[in-house]
Amino acid sequence: MPNKNFSVRQNHAIRALFKHMIPAVLAVTATVSNAAELTFGYVPGNLAYPYNVATAKGFEAAAKAAGVKAVIIDPRGSVEKQGNALDDMIAQRVDAIGFLPLDSVVAQSFVDKIVDHDIPVAAVAVMVGDPQERAINKPYEQLVALVTTDDIRAGEVAGEHAATLLPKDRVAKIAVVEGVPGYAVVKQLTEGFKTGLKKAGAKYEIVASQPTDWTPEQGERVCQNMLTAHPDLDLIFSQAEDMAIGCARALAAQGSEIALVATGGGSKVGSTGIAAGEINASVCVRPKLLGELLFKSLYESVTHPETPKGKYVTYDLPLLTKDTLNACPDKW
Repeated sequence: MPNKNFSVRQNHAIRALFKHMIPAVLAVTATVSNAAELTFGYVPGNLAYPYNVATAKGFEAAAKAAGVKAVIIDPRGSVEKQGNALDDMIAQRVDAIGFLPLDSVVAQSFVDKIVDHDIPVAAVAVMVGDPQERAINKPYEQLVALVTTDDIRAGEVAGEHAATLLPKDRVAKIAVVEGVPGYAVVKQLTEGFKTGLKKAGAKYEIVASQPTDWTPEQGERVCQNMLTAHPDLDLIFSQAEDMAIGCARALAAQGSEIALVATGGGSKVGSTGIAAGEINASVCVRPKLLGELLFKSLYESVTHPETPKGKYVTYDLPLLTKDTLNACPDKW
């Protein structure tokens, strides 16, 4: 004969279980549903550069994994077009915006406008605000996050290794191949490079420093000019692996054995150059990871609005040589 009291107790237990389960199931369903309805925008600096393309791929992959729609607008290296693209994102009422600033100072006004429309915004790779007044690890307070390579540290890693390649019996001569003027990273990489050399006790002077447009072609032309003006150089420091690739061609054309060290490393072509001995060393950067971290920072802000703003998000920076190429997993 069935135990009537047991059945009653069992029914109460089942009802209690469902009472607690239903809100949890609804919460999960709501999260999935809300994610499907979210749209995040990303405005890179210029998709002509493989580095920027990699950030976009990382952003898109992370958005797809979370079930969020990603909208990407390429401003093609124009500050004005970047501003227009961000205005378009605001008009579309996207749920969050990420961008790779083309001008750190102008970018601050972009951020202010986006925040005025109650849209979370984060920057990637390049700081927002005057680099003369703001430390790299102290992001502009209106940003959800600055997701970036610690470029001062990247320059320092390059400088420490460069010191091991310099002559010890005299003052070494160094040339610097810079990026585009106005980018905060240009100043930061040189600052870090000098710090690394100083830490290593190197005796040196920088006898030449020229800007480029971040391309291998410009790197080749600038290095040709430097070699003509200073044939007795001991080392060339390239602020990005792209220019180092072109610089390596200039060195090879003249049969020069001047040491070549870069940052912004991890590209497929650059890794091939290091393996072949054309570039002595570089410092790993991970633009695809930056794109993923950018999305995650924005997603956290949207799904958890109480998350504090102004976060600084970065990652480790291993040195890349022939023996350590696998230390940089992203080959962009």
